[in-house]
Amino acid sequence: MKLNKFRAAVLAIAPAALLALPAHAETDAAAVVKHYADVAHAKYEDSLTTAKALDAAIDAFLKTPDDATLKSARDAWIKARVPYQQTEVYRFGNPIVDDWEGKVNAWPLDEGLIDYVDPSYGTENDENSLYVANVIANKTIKIDGKDVDASKLTPEFLSGTLAEAGGIEANVATGYHAIEFLLWGQDLNGTGPGAGNRPATDYDLKNCTHGNCDRRAEYLKSASTLLVSDLQEMTDNWKADGAATKNVEADPKAGLVAILTGMGSLSYGELAGERMKLGLLLHDPEEEHDCFSDNTYNSHLNDAIGIAAAYTGNYTRVDGTKLSGPSLHDLVAAKDEALDAEMEGKLNKTLDAMNAMAKRGETVEKYDQMIGEGNKEGNAVVQAAIDGLIDQTKSVQRVIAALDLGTVQLEGSDSLDNPNAVFK
Repeated sequence: MKLNKFRAAVLAIAPAALLALPAHAETDAAAVVKHYADVAHAKYEDSLTTAKALDAAIDAFLKTPDDATLKSARDAWIKARVPYQQTEVYRFGNPIVDDWEGKVNAWPLDEGLIDYVDPSYGTENDENSLYVANVIANKTIKIDGKDVDASKLTPEFLSGTLAEAGGIEANVATGYHAIEFLLWGQDLNGTGPGAGNRPATDYDLKNCTHGNCDRRAEYLKSASTLLVSDLQEMTDNWKADGAATKNVEADPKAGLVAILTGMGSLSYGELAGERMKLGLLLHDPEEEHDCFSDNTYNSHLNDAIGIAAAYTGNYTRVDGTKLSGPSLHDLVAAKDEALDAEMEGKLNKTLDAMNAMAKRGETVEKYDQMIGEGNKEGNAVVQAAIDGLIDQTKSVQRVIAALDLGTVQLEGSDSLDNPNAVFK
Protein backbone atom coordinates (compact mmCIF):
# COMPACT_ATOMS: atom_id res chain seq x y z
CA MET A 1 0.00 0.00 0.00
CA LYS A 2 1.10 3.57 -0.59
CA LEU A 3 0.32 7.04 0.59
CA ASN A 4 1.67 8.85 -2.42
CA LYS A 5 -0.43 11.92 -2.91
CA PHE A 6 2.20 14.57 -2.27
CA ARG A 7 3.28 17.34 -4.59
CA ALA A 8 7.03 17.47 -4.10
CA ALA A 9 7.38 20.87 -5.75
CA VAL A 10 5.72 22.56 -2.79
CA LEU A 11 7.98 21.01 -0.19
CA ALA A 12 11.53 21.66 0.84
CA ILE A 13 11.90 18.02 1.88
CA ALA A 14 10.49 14.77 0.55
CA PRO A 15 7.21 13.94 2.28
CA ALA A 16 7.23 10.91 4.52
CA ALA A 17 4.35 9.01 3.06
CA LEU A 18 5.83 8.70 -0.40
CA LEU A 19 7.27 5.49 1.04
CA ALA A 20 5.33 2.29 0.56
CA LEU A 21 3.64 1.00 3.67
CA PRO A 22 5.59 -2.11 4.66
CA ALA A 23 4.20 -4.92 6.77
CA HIS A 24 6.23 -5.25 9.96
CA ALA A 25 6.02 -8.76 11.36
CA GLU A 26 4.64 -9.22 14.83
CA THR A 27 4.01 -5.54 15.34
CA ASP A 28 2.86 -4.68 18.84
CA ALA A 29 1.77 -1.47 20.52
CA ALA A 30 5.09 -0.95 22.30
CA ALA A 31 7.01 -1.13 19.01
CA VAL A 32 4.61 1.31 17.36
CA VAL A 33 4.93 3.82 20.18
CA LYS A 34 8.72 3.53 20.24
CA HIS A 35 8.93 4.26 16.52
CA TYR A 36 6.49 7.16 16.95
CA ALA A 37 8.89 8.64 19.53
CA ASP A 38 11.91 8.02 17.29
CA VAL A 39 10.21 9.89 14.44
CA ALA A 40 9.28 12.72 16.81
CA HIS A 41 12.94 13.14 17.72
CA ALA A 42 13.93 13.21 14.05
CA LYS A 43 11.26 15.79 13.19
CA TYR A 44 12.15 18.12 16.04
CA GLU A 45 15.83 17.72 15.25
CA ASP A 46 15.09 18.71 11.65
CA SER A 47 13.08 21.66 12.93
CA LEU A 48 16.09 22.66 15.03
CA THR A 49 18.46 22.30 12.09
CA THR A 50 16.33 24.53 9.86
CA ALA A 51 15.85 27.06 12.69
CA LYS A 52 19.62 27.29 13.02
CA ALA A 53 19.84 27.94 9.28
CA LEU A 54 17.22 30.66 9.71
CA ASP A 55 19.21 32.15 12.58
CA ALA A 56 22.33 32.25 10.39
CA ALA A 57 20.37 33.90 7.57
CA ILE A 58 19.06 36.51 10.03
CA ASP A 59 22.63 37.20 11.17
CA ALA A 60 23.67 37.75 7.55
CA PHE A 61 20.69 40.03 6.97
CA LEU A 62 21.35 42.13 10.05
CA LYS A 63 25.00 42.47 9.08
CA THR A 64 24.10 43.61 5.55
CA PRO A 65 20.43 44.59 5.45
CA ASP A 66 19.49 44.67 1.78
CA ASP A 67 16.87 43.10 -0.46
CA ALA A 68 18.98 40.03 -1.21
CA THR A 69 19.74 39.14 2.41
CA LEU A 70 16.13 39.85 3.41
CA LYS A 71 14.93 37.44 0.73
CA SER A 72 17.38 34.80 1.97
CA ALA A 73 16.08 35.20 5.52
CA ARG A 74 12.49 34.93 4.35
CA ASP A 75 13.32 31.83 2.29
CA ALA A 76 14.99 30.27 5.34
CA TRP A 77 11.87 30.97 7.40
CA ILE A 78 9.65 29.22 4.86
CA LYS A 79 11.99 26.20 4.76
CA ALA A 80 11.99 26.06 8.56
CA ARG A 81 8.21 25.78 8.57
CA VAL A 82 8.22 22.49 6.64
CA PRO A 83 9.55 20.08 9.28
CA TYR A 84 8.04 22.03 12.16
CA GLN A 85 4.49 21.87 10.78
CA GLN A 86 4.91 18.13 10.38
CA THR A 87 5.54 17.90 14.15
CA GLU A 88 2.20 19.44 15.09
CA VAL A 89 0.51 16.06 15.22
CA TYR A 90 2.59 15.47 18.39
CA ARG A 91 1.04 18.43 20.16
CA PHE A 92 -2.32 16.88 21.00
CA GLY A 93 -2.02 13.83 23.22
CA ASN A 94 1.41 14.83 24.54
CA PRO A 95 1.06 17.39 27.37
CA ILE A 96 4.80 18.17 27.32
CA VAL A 97 4.45 19.36 23.73
CA ASP A 98 1.13 21.15 24.22
CA ASP A 99 2.41 23.09 27.26
CA TRP A 100 5.47 24.20 25.25
CA GLU A 101 3.93 24.83 21.82
CA GLY A 102 2.85 28.40 22.55
CA LYS A 103 6.47 29.50 22.74
CA VAL A 104 7.08 28.70 19.08
CA ASN A 105 3.81 28.66 17.15
CA ALA A 106 1.22 30.78 18.97
CA TRP A 107 -1.10 32.75 16.68
CA PRO A 108 -2.79 35.01 15.82
CA LEU A 109 -0.76 37.82 17.32
CA ASP A 110 -1.47 41.48 17.98
CA GLU A 111 1.52 42.79 16.05
CA GLY A 112 1.13 46.31 17.44
CA LEU A 113 2.66 44.98 20.65
CA ILE A 114 5.94 44.47 18.82
CA ASP A 115 6.42 47.19 16.20
CA TYR A 116 4.85 49.97 14.18
CA VAL A 117 1.59 49.24 12.40
CA ASP A 118 -0.51 50.90 9.74
CA PRO A 119 -3.09 53.46 10.96
CA SER A 120 -5.84 51.15 9.73
CA TYR A 121 -4.88 48.78 12.56
CA GLY A 122 -6.44 51.18 15.05
CA THR A 123 -5.12 52.61 18.30
CA GLU A 124 -6.83 50.60 21.01
CA ASN A 125 -8.48 47.30 21.80
CA ASP A 126 -10.85 46.81 24.73
CA GLU A 127 -9.43 43.35 25.36
CA ASN A 128 -5.72 44.25 25.13
CA SER A 129 -4.15 47.34 26.68
CA LEU A 130 -0.89 46.48 24.89
CA TYR A 131 -2.53 46.38 21.46
CA VAL A 132 -0.26 49.15 20.11
CA ALA A 133 2.41 49.19 22.83
CA ASN A 134 5.13 49.03 20.13
CA VAL A 135 7.88 47.81 22.43
CA ILE A 136 10.48 48.39 19.71
CA ALA A 137 9.77 52.12 19.82
CA ASN A 138 9.28 52.38 23.57
CA LYS A 139 11.87 51.61 26.24
CA THR A 140 9.19 51.67 28.93
CA ILE A 141 5.76 50.07 28.59
CA LYS A 142 2.86 49.59 30.99
CA ILE A 143 1.86 46.04 31.92
CA ASP A 144 -1.05 45.68 34.33
CA GLY A 145 -0.82 49.40 35.06
CA LYS A 146 2.85 49.31 36.06
CA ASP A 147 5.82 50.76 34.21
CA VAL A 148 8.11 48.02 32.92
CA ASP A 149 11.68 48.55 31.75
CA ALA A 150 11.90 47.51 28.09
CA SER A 151 15.27 49.09 27.38
CA LYS A 152 16.87 45.71 26.62
CA LEU A 153 15.00 43.48 24.18
CA THR A 154 16.78 40.35 25.31
CA PRO A 155 15.54 36.77 24.87
CA GLU A 156 14.80 36.73 28.59
CA PHE A 157 12.68 39.89 28.34
CA LEU A 158 10.71 38.61 25.36
CA SER A 159 9.96 35.21 26.88
CA GLY A 160 9.71 36.15 30.53
CA THR A 161 8.00 39.56 30.47
CA LEU A 162 6.49 40.35 27.09
CA ALA A 163 5.04 36.97 26.07
CA GLU A 164 1.34 36.87 27.02
CA ALA A 165 1.84 40.10 28.98
CA GLY A 166 -1.18 40.94 31.08
CA GLY A 167 -2.35 37.35 30.74
CA ILE A 168 -3.48 38.00 27.16
CA GLU A 169 -2.82 35.21 24.65
CA ALA A 170 -2.76 37.62 21.69
CA ASN A 171 0.41 39.17 23.12
CA VAL A 172 2.59 36.76 21.18
CA ALA A 173 6.15 37.96 21.53
CA THR A 174 8.18 34.93 20.42
CA GLY A 175 8.20 32.10 17.91
CA TYR A 176 7.81 31.66 14.18
CA HIS A 177 5.04 34.24 13.77
CA ALA A 178 6.81 37.03 15.65
CA ILE A 179 9.81 36.42 13.39
CA GLU A 180 7.52 36.26 10.37
CA PHE A 181 6.08 39.70 11.21
CA LEU A 182 9.55 41.16 11.69
CA LEU A 183 10.69 39.82 8.30
CA TRP A 184 7.58 40.59 6.24
CA GLY A 185 5.65 43.24 8.12
CA GLN A 186 1.88 43.54 7.97
CA ASP A 187 -0.03 42.19 4.99
CA LEU A 188 -2.21 45.20 4.18
CA ASN A 189 -3.74 43.69 1.05
CA GLY A 190 -6.84 42.18 2.64
CA THR A 191 -8.10 39.46 0.31
CA GLY A 192 -6.27 41.03 -2.60
CA PRO A 193 -2.89 39.86 -3.96
CA GLY A 194 0.32 40.50 -2.06
CA ALA A 195 1.97 39.63 1.24
CA GLY A 196 3.74 41.81 3.79
CA ASN A 197 6.31 44.14 2.25
CA ARG A 198 8.58 45.36 5.04
CA PRO A 199 11.62 47.15 3.55
CA ALA A 200 15.12 45.91 4.33
CA THR A 201 15.92 49.47 5.41
CA ASP A 202 13.86 48.88 8.56
CA TYR A 203 17.11 47.28 9.78
CA ASP A 204 19.62 49.59 8.11
CA LEU A 205 21.37 51.58 10.83
CA LYS A 206 22.77 54.04 8.27
CA ASN A 207 19.59 54.55 6.27
CA CYS A 208 16.87 53.64 8.78
CA THR A 209 13.20 53.65 7.87
CA HIS A 210 10.41 53.74 10.46
CA GLY A 211 12.89 54.46 13.26
CA ASN A 212 14.43 52.28 15.95
CA CYS A 213 16.31 50.05 13.51
CA ASP A 214 18.79 49.04 16.22
CA ARG A 215 16.04 47.89 18.57
CA ARG A 216 14.18 46.14 15.74
CA ALA A 217 17.35 44.21 14.95
CA GLU A 218 17.82 43.38 18.63
CA TYR A 219 14.26 42.05 18.84
CA LEU A 220 14.60 39.94 15.69
CA LYS A 221 17.86 38.40 16.83
CA SER A 222 16.48 37.66 20.30
CA ALA A 223 13.39 36.01 18.83
CA SER A 224 15.53 33.88 16.54
CA THR A 225 17.81 32.88 19.42
CA LEU A 226 14.76 31.85 21.44
CA LEU A 227 13.36 29.77 18.59
CA VAL A 228 16.59 27.78 18.41
CA SER A 229 16.77 27.25 22.17
CA ASP A 230 13.10 26.28 22.43
CA LEU A 231 13.45 23.73 19.63
CA GLN A 232 16.58 22.37 21.30
CA GLU A 233 14.50 21.82 24.42
CA MET A 234 11.85 19.82 22.57
CA THR A 235 14.43 17.85 20.59
CA ASP A 236 16.02 16.82 23.89
CA ASN A 237 12.59 15.87 25.25
CA TRP A 238 12.25 13.29 22.46
CA LYS A 239 15.65 11.66 22.89
CA ALA A 240 15.58 8.04 24.07
CA ASP A 241 15.85 9.19 27.71
CA GLY A 242 13.87 12.41 27.25
CA ALA A 243 10.80 13.32 29.24
CA ALA A 244 8.37 13.17 26.31
CA THR A 245 9.66 9.79 25.15
CA LYS A 246 9.54 8.29 28.63
CA ASN A 247 6.02 9.60 29.10
CA VAL A 248 4.59 8.22 25.87
CA GLU A 249 6.40 4.86 26.15
CA ALA A 250 5.42 4.24 29.79
CA ASP A 251 2.11 2.65 28.80
CA PRO A 252 1.86 1.37 25.19
CA LYS A 253 -1.93 1.54 25.13
CA ALA A 254 -1.84 5.13 26.36
CA GLY A 255 0.82 5.76 23.74
CA LEU A 256 -1.55 4.62 21.00
CA VAL A 257 -4.17 6.95 22.45
CA ALA A 258 -1.65 9.81 22.21
CA ILE A 259 -0.97 9.05 18.53
CA LEU A 260 -4.63 8.93 17.61
CA THR A 261 -5.48 11.96 19.75
CA GLY A 262 -2.89 13.89 17.80
CA MET A 263 -4.23 12.70 14.46
CA GLY A 264 -7.89 13.35 15.30
CA SER A 265 -7.52 16.61 17.18
CA LEU A 266 -5.24 18.22 14.62
CA SER A 267 -7.44 16.98 11.77
CA TYR A 268 -10.72 18.17 13.24
CA GLY A 269 -10.74 20.88 15.87
CA GLU A 270 -7.44 22.61 15.17
CA LEU A 271 -6.84 22.42 11.42
CA ALA A 272 -10.28 21.89 9.88
CA GLY A 273 -11.92 24.11 12.48
CA GLU A 274 -9.82 26.87 14.01
CA ARG A 275 -7.29 27.31 11.23
CA MET A 276 -9.46 26.81 8.17
CA LYS A 277 -13.24 26.84 8.63
CA LEU A 278 -13.24 29.90 10.90
CA GLY A 279 -11.45 32.03 8.32
CA LEU A 280 -13.67 30.68 5.56
CA LEU A 281 -16.85 31.45 7.51
CA LEU A 282 -15.69 34.99 8.24
CA HIS A 283 -13.86 35.46 4.92
CA ASP A 284 -11.23 37.08 7.10
CA PRO A 285 -7.55 37.13 6.02
CA GLU A 286 -6.58 37.83 9.64
CA GLU A 287 -7.59 34.24 10.39
CA GLU A 288 -4.90 32.68 8.19
CA HIS A 289 -2.06 30.91 9.95
CA ASP A 290 1.00 32.41 8.20
CA CYS A 291 -0.71 35.72 7.55
CA PHE A 292 2.30 38.00 6.98
CA SER A 293 4.15 35.77 4.49
CA ASP A 294 1.18 34.22 2.63
CA ASN A 295 2.69 30.78 3.32
CA THR A 296 -0.50 29.38 4.87
CA TYR A 297 -1.28 26.81 2.19
CA ASN A 298 2.13 25.20 2.71
CA SER A 299 1.71 25.11 6.48
CA HIS A 300 -1.68 23.43 6.19
CA LEU A 301 -0.32 20.90 3.71
CA ASN A 302 2.55 20.00 6.01
CA ASP A 303 0.17 19.57 8.92
CA ALA A 304 -1.75 17.07 6.80
CA ILE A 305 1.48 15.29 5.86
CA GLY A 306 2.32 15.02 9.55
CA ILE A 307 -1.07 13.48 10.30
CA ALA A 308 -0.60 10.87 7.57
CA ALA A 309 2.93 10.10 8.79
CA ALA A 310 1.64 9.41 12.29
CA TYR A 311 -0.37 6.58 10.74
CA THR A 312 2.25 5.23 8.33
CA GLY A 313 5.34 5.66 10.50
CA ASN A 314 7.23 7.06 7.50
CA TYR A 315 9.30 10.23 7.43
CA THR A 316 11.98 11.60 5.11
CA ARG A 317 14.46 13.81 6.91
CA VAL A 318 15.86 17.08 5.60
CA ASP A 319 19.10 15.25 4.73
CA GLY A 320 17.16 12.68 2.70
CA THR A 321 17.34 9.85 5.24
CA LYS A 322 14.16 7.78 5.15
CA LEU A 323 12.65 6.49 8.37
CA SER A 324 10.08 3.72 8.56
CA GLY A 325 9.04 1.29 11.24
CA PRO A 326 6.17 -0.32 13.12
CA SER A 327 3.08 1.83 12.76
CA LEU A 328 -0.63 2.14 13.34
CA HIS A 329 -1.03 0.95 9.76
CA ASP A 330 0.42 -2.42 10.77
CA LEU A 331 -1.76 -2.74 13.85
CA VAL A 332 -4.94 -1.79 12.03
CA ALA A 333 -4.21 -3.96 8.98
CA ALA A 334 -3.69 -6.98 11.23
CA LYS A 335 -7.02 -6.28 12.94
CA ASP A 336 -9.15 -5.10 10.02
CA GLU A 337 -7.72 -4.78 6.50
CA ALA A 338 -10.80 -2.97 5.23
CA LEU A 339 -10.51 -0.33 7.95
CA ASP A 340 -6.80 0.13 7.17
CA ALA A 341 -7.69 0.65 3.50
CA GLU A 342 -10.41 3.11 4.52
CA MET A 343 -8.01 5.10 6.73
CA GLU A 344 -5.35 5.16 4.05
CA GLY A 345 -7.84 6.17 1.37
CA LYS A 346 -9.16 9.07 3.41
CA LEU A 347 -5.67 10.31 4.28
CA ASN A 348 -4.86 10.24 0.57
CA LYS A 349 -8.06 12.09 -0.32
CA THR A 350 -7.21 14.83 2.16
CA LEU A 351 -3.69 15.07 0.78
CA ASP A 352 -5.09 15.34 -2.75
CA ALA A 353 -7.24 18.27 -1.61
CA MET A 354 -4.37 19.89 0.28
CA ASN A 355 -2.08 19.55 -2.73
CA ALA A 356 -4.74 21.09 -4.97
CA MET A 357 -4.94 24.00 -2.53
CA ALA A 358 -1.15 24.33 -2.47
CA LYS A 359 -0.96 24.22 -6.28
CA ARG A 360 -3.55 26.98 -6.45
CA GLY A 361 -1.49 28.91 -3.90
CA GLU A 362 1.58 28.62 -6.13
CA THR A 363 -0.10 29.31 -9.48
CA VAL A 364 -3.36 31.23 -9.02
CA GLU A 365 -3.82 33.02 -5.71
CA LYS A 366 -2.70 32.88 -2.10
CA TYR A 367 -4.72 31.42 0.77
CA ASP A 368 -6.06 34.78 2.01
CA GLN A 369 -7.51 35.34 -1.47
CA MET A 370 -8.98 31.82 -1.59
CA ILE A 371 -11.07 32.47 1.52
CA GLY A 372 -12.26 35.87 0.32
CA GLU A 373 -15.97 36.62 0.16
CA GLY A 374 -17.44 35.92 -3.27
CA ASN A 375 -14.52 33.76 -4.41
CA LYS A 376 -16.61 30.64 -5.06
CA GLU A 377 -13.83 28.64 -6.68
CA GLY A 378 -11.24 29.49 -4.06
CA ASN A 379 -13.70 28.87 -1.23
CA ALA A 380 -14.51 25.46 -2.71
CA VAL A 381 -10.85 24.46 -2.86
CA VAL A 382 -10.43 25.28 0.82
CA GLN A 383 -13.71 23.58 1.73
CA ALA A 384 -12.63 20.39 -0.03
CA ALA A 385 -9.56 20.20 2.21
CA ILE A 386 -11.73 20.85 5.28
CA ASP A 387 -14.14 18.10 4.19
CA GLY A 388 -11.25 15.67 3.82
CA LEU A 389 -9.97 16.45 7.31
CA ILE A 390 -13.43 15.99 8.82
CA ASP A 391 -13.99 12.72 7.01
CA GLN A 392 -10.61 11.26 7.97
CA THR A 393 -11.36 12.09 11.60
CA LYS A 394 -14.37 9.76 11.41
CA SER A 395 -12.00 6.96 10.39
CA VAL A 396 -9.62 7.88 13.20
CA GLN A 397 -12.53 7.34 15.57
CA ARG A 398 -13.21 3.95 13.97
CA VAL A 399 -9.55 3.00 14.44
CA ILE A 400 -9.79 3.96 18.11
CA ALA A 401 -12.76 1.64 18.47
CA ALA A 402 -11.15 -1.19 16.50
CA LEU A 403 -8.05 -1.11 18.71
CA ASP A 404 -10.27 -1.13 21.81
CA LEU A 405 -8.76 2.07 23.23
CA GLY A 406 -11.86 3.23 25.06
CA THR A 407 -13.17 6.80 25.02
CA VAL A 408 -10.71 9.25 23.47
CA GLN A 409 -11.46 12.97 23.62
CA LEU A 410 -10.67 14.81 20.40
CA GLU A 411 -10.50 18.59 20.03
CA GLY A 412 -13.66 20.25 18.76
CA SER A 413 -14.30 23.67 17.23
CA ASP A 414 -17.26 26.03 17.26
CA SER A 415 -16.54 26.67 13.59
CA LEU A 416 -17.59 23.09 12.88
CA ASP A 417 -19.83 22.20 15.82
CA ASN A 418 -21.68 25.50 16.35
CA PRO A 419 -20.97 27.85 13.42
CA ASN A 420 -23.49 30.46 14.53
CA ALA A 421 -21.39 31.08 17.65
CA VAL A 422 -18.51 32.54 15.64
CA PHE A 423 -20.66 35.44 14.49
CA LYS A 424 -21.67 36.49 18.00
